[in-house]
This record gives sequence, structure tokens and C-alpha cells, in this order.
Amino acid sequence: MQQLERDIPHQPESRELPKLSLIYEQHPLYGVDLFISGKEGASDLNLLRSKGITTVVNCAVNLDFNFVEQPRVVSDHEGSVYGPGEIRYFKIGLIDGEGNPETQMVAAHYILRAALEQVLPEKPSYPRRERGSVLINCRGGRSRSVAVVSLFLHVTLPQEFPTVDNAIGFVRVKRELPENEWYKAPKPVLADAARRAVAWIAMIDAAQ
Repeated sequence: MQQLERDIPHQPESRELPKLSLIYEQHPLYGVDLFISGKEGASDLNLLRSKGITTVVNCAVNLDFNFVEQPRVVSDHEGSVYGPGEIRYFKIGLIDGEGNPETQMVAAHYILRAALEQVLPEKPSYPRRERGSVLINCRGGRSRSVAVVSLFLHVTLPQEFPTVDNAIGFVRVKRELPENEWYKAPKPVLADAARRAVAWIAMIDAAQ
């Protein structure tokens, strides 16, 4: 047992990241700021409001939020509630590693675009029509959100970010990810998925 423990390389603990990180200020196509956070930042409504964030895009399948402050109980289940959230909320549902369908990273790109481009109708049932900044989050704000935002930056700003890897390097610095975590931030399988998604997105956009 002692021999096995000696053979295991020491893995330094992950350094605590900022609760909320401004990744890109005033995206030229949308005129809003893009942020990344983990669960702590995404769950802090006061913090989101202070940064002008009106929309949250949750990349994680194993994390959820209840932004409903005036809930109504679902009639057939006491533990379930519904109602308009205080924040517009989109869910991508990526796994932080293997197991995502090939096209899910493609879908993540278009869900993020929808969060920026969707125009809600002037109806009482759509009370959250504010168009402010957007937060992209996952559990730790290190992997899934980094991959999705990097893909988005490369596709929407190709002159500034000629490749997904250029964008990943930029996002790592803005998120203040320590260099000893870059090998897993984002996970290699997610970075590969983002690279492969570029060709899919080009075909879809060309067909529109």
C-alpha cells in the first residue's frame, strides 16, 4: 500500500478562481459582455444584477438552478414549482468528459447564439425581456464553459481568434486559470469536440 501511494504523482489542489470572470467586453456583434463562472457565481443573483447580466447559459448536465422567486407549486407534485425566473436561463447539459453526442457542442454554440439573438414577444407570459450581458457557467467554470465560449469566440470573431486553440488560450487567461490546470481546462475531449464543431457550424451557416 505504501509503495502504491509513493507511485501516485502528487496532484496540486485546484486554486480557487474568481467568482465571476469577464471574458470578453462588448462583443462587436452583440454589444454585450460575456462572463464565465462556476456554480457560486451563477447562483448569486445580486452579483449577476450588479454586472448587468440578464441571461445565464448553463453548460452542465449535473447542475441546476432555481431562479424563480415567485413560485407556483405544480399541482401534482408538492416539490416542484414553476414560474418566470429572475434571470433568463438556458441549459446545454454537457458532460465534463466523454459521453456527449458528436453534435452536442454544435448545439451548445447555437444555444449560446440564441441566448444573444432571441427576441421575446411583448406578452405578460414573457416578463424577462431585458437584453443585457450573458454568463456562461458550469460547475467549476474551468472546462465546459471554457470550451463553449472558446468555440463561440472563434466562430463569431475569426479575425481575432483564427483557431479554437487561440480562443482557448485567451479564455484561460481571462478566467485566471493557473497554467498547471491547462491540461484539463478544458478537458481534452471537450476541446476536441469544439474543434470538430467548427466544420459542422460552417456547413449549417452556409446552408442558411
